[in-house]
Amino acid sequence: MQIRIYRAPDEQAVIALWNRLLEPRAPHNDPALNIRKKQEVADDLFFVATLEERVVGTVMGGYDGHRGWIYSVAVDLEYQRHGIGSALLRHVEAALIQRGCLKINLQVRATNTEVIAFYQRLGFEVEEIVSMGKRLYS
Repeated sequence: MQIRIYRAPDEQAVIALWNRLLEPRAPHNDPALNIRKKQEVADDLFFVATLEERVVGTVMGGYDGHRGWIYSVAVDLEYQRHGIGSALLRHVEAALIQRGCLKINLQVRATNTEVIAFYQRLGFEVEEIVSMGKRLYS
């Protein structure tokens, strides 16, 4: 397994993976739009895991100079529980630390207990905070 920076030829494989694995799309979570917007930032924090050139996992990071964020962690069902998700998280964490990031946040639906347990095994803690959002589309 190799982890590398996302490249344009990966787009269809990533979209297909996200459509299979991530929660139903809201307008702000359209895979093609998210990929395009991430590429506009050009911060090299979008990674894919590949096996024999096949995209089997993704992770996207964000850093604003204050906090880091992790998004779009997905591993093909066939390859889950083989350490790919953990490797992707370690990879994006290292990239964020290299940029000077001191704290990383991520969001998980409260009902997704299996994924919460996965992140806890990797050192993330459930924080007693309220996550708020504002949709900027109609």
